[in-house]
Amino acid sequence: MTPDTQAWLDGLREFAATHRERKPLAVVTGVSPSQPAERAILATDLSTRLATLGDLLAARASAARPDGLGADPDPAIIITTSPIGIAVVAELLGSPTHGLRPLSSSVVAMTELEYRLWCIRQPDDASRRHVNLWSWVKTSVPRQRWPEFARYPLGPDEAYWLHRTGVSGAGTADARHCHLWKWNGRHAALLQAFIRERTVSHLDAATDADTGRNGSRD
Repeated sequence: MTPDTQAWLDGLREFAATHRERKPLAVVTGVSPSQPAERAILATDLSTRLATLGDLLAARASAARPDGLGADPDPAIIITTSPIGIAVVAELLGSPTHGLRPLSSSVVAMTELEYRLWCIRQPDDASRRHVNLWSWVKTSVPRQRWPEFARYPLGPDEAYWLHRTGVSGAGTADARHCHLWKWNGRHAALLQAFIRERTVSHLDAATDADTGRNGSRD
């Protein structure tokens, strides 16, 4: 990691800590029946993505940059996720069984809002210093959007969840995906991986409690 990248990452960590003193993250208690299910979805996704981080960095290193300037081959890894996801990342990096502890010096998990606010202060639009992974579960899909998923009908007392994932700053590996789940009040079940959403912005922004909880981009 170059000194410039390290300084950017150190500043981000300090900014996130200060921001959370003023605006603490939502409390993750596990009391809500949906929290263990959300945690399981995020843990499965994030453990896999961190374990295969080398593939993303290889794609990043091989990408030709239009500005002709090289990117740090050992970038900061910023994971934008929900408070539950932040807790999951901390557990993964601290666990002796996953072999991910060496990543703790370069990986930071934060909300999308925290990430955006930091990038306003210290822009890295060309992603020379960092790669951004995101993974979060939208647990409050507006009913106005349910007809979009009519191919996957719900039973009584069920609702749709959307698991959104992606990466930017990884060259040819950049991607964004969405997976459709259903929640019955007790269990979550995958209905279809890699769906294509037709409508997102205005309905979600107006009605989504996750936006305030996650500060997410979608």
